[in-house]
Amino acid sequence: QVQLVESGGGLVQAGGSLRLSCATSGRTLRRYFMGWFRQAPGKDREFVAAISEGGGRTYYADSVKGRFTISRDNAKNTVYLQMNSLKPEDTAVYYCAADPSGSYTQTYNYWGRGTQVTVSS
Repeated sequence: QVQLVESGGGLVQAGGSLRLSCATSGRTLRRYFMGWFRQAPGKDREFVAAISEGGGRTYYADSVKGRFTISRDNAKNTVYLQMNSLKPEDTAVYYCAADPSGSYTQTYNYWGRGTQVTVSS
């Protein structure tokens, strides 16, 4: 079993930055392809970014490309999401996920509980 814990969310003004972290205890994350998702109130969960096991390949939703950066430190069992130039529409609960069970933009075997990001205008 993989337990994922997100942190780093909070309230920030538009144009500001936040860095989210996703850490695990127990199993090492280095064996897993990882993703970040978000869900805004009243909306479906949407894919944000993903990163391969070694970190050499990254993928982004068009809505965050050029503003968000996904990275990982396998020695620390942690995956990051650096979010710059934040917009009010980025407000959502952000979830990290490990080990896709299908498309890496949709389904994963393991999910964290999420961290709230609120961007004020």
